Amino acid sequence: MRVILSTYDSRGGVEPLAALALRLRAMGAEAIVCAPPDCAARLDELGVPLVPVGRPAKEIAHGERPAAPDVQRIAAGLIAAQFDGLAAAAQGCDAIVTSGLLPVAAGARSVAELLKVPAVNVSYCPIFLPSPHHRPSPLPGRPVPAEVHDPDELDAIDVANHNAFLREPLNEHRAAAGLPPVDDVRAFVRGEQPWLAADPTLAPWPGGADIVQTGAWFLRDERPLPSEVDSFLQAGTPPVYVSFGSMPAPAGFATSAISLIRAAGHRAIVGRGWAELAGVDDDADCLVIGEVNQQHLFRRVAAVVHHGGAGTTTTATRAGVPQVVVPQWADQPYFADRVTALGIGSRAATFGDALRTALAPEVRERATAVAATIRTDGASTASRLLLNMS
Repeated sequence: MRVILSTYDSRGGVEPLAALALRLRAMGAEAIVCAPPDCAARLDELGVPLVPVGRPAKEIAHGERPAAPDVQRIAAGLIAAQFDGLAAAAQGCDAIVTSGLLPVAAGARSVAELLKVPAVNVSYCPIFLPSPHHRPSPLPGRPVPAEVHDPDELDAIDVANHNAFLREPLNEHRAAAGLPPVDDVRAFVRGEQPWLAADPTLAPWPGGADIVQTGAWFLRDERPLPSEVDSFLQAGTPPVYVSFGSMPAPAGFATSAISLIRAAGHRAIVGRGWAELAGVDDDADCLVIGEVNQQHLFRRVAAVVHHGGAGTTTTATRAGVPQVVVPQWADQPYFADRVTALGIGSRAATFGDALRTALAPEVRERATAVAATIRTDGASTASRLLLNMS
């Protein structure tokens, strides 16, 4: 069986597909990832074949915020890249897994239709799937009115927002490929039974649409920590780790965070990430690092300060480390609230207060207890489901 795993996302969205690819290969199938070129080095390190599709994700994540017409142009470009790059890579495949940004998932599902192969859409957070138990997520230029609370009305708004955002550019490309127009973009992208690749403890499905919750797709990381990181960890008490991964960082955040971490009596490790976070001085109690094995690092720190993306939150929860979540958009507020509700950390309304909460002994105990409930078989579950499609 040959499976194409399509996404347009940063590291946190590509790594689960790498986990799925490796598990499929272990079960005798062939898996190819189609994703932005940013992830080429990591996938090559893992031995997972990559077909780069589209422009680098960092250009969109850290570029200037586009005006509404530019958002539509970017969406159209992402769809076009699927009809070009993905369609070529998927020739002869048996199934396509779609994920990532909505235009990419819509384009990938159209390619599957064109090639007459089954497709399944996967999300890493419940809020991206329709349910009467949570508010729909806004789309670019299409907010969800705060004064609306009725679930049926919210659902109708969500359907209309999907259509207003994407139906025209999607149907233009479908027509050029000889495919019929799509009337309901949301229903088309999600399909009859979408998957939720999230842990049931950290991100439970509240009910609503017919979905399959596989559990999170973990990629076991055996890379050793760099010697300078290991030496720093051994040189004193566990530090607090701060990074925003692929996300931008609030202005001046690293400076204020390091100051408050020091005031709390802790050392700091700062992950540069795409935001290029830096230290404030050359003092020995702060180390600035690049990309490392977070699975190993998180087990050796006092707390993790991060943006609240699905990947980082799941890794930190599995490591049993207290968290301070500083959310910005998309799924990040959801995971910030879940960390708070589980008692394994705090959402940072005020960073100093959130840090003090996270560093409390009872939060560490709770984080350790919750870590023991996190499943690690999600990629195996998903692989079996895919193999049964053939």
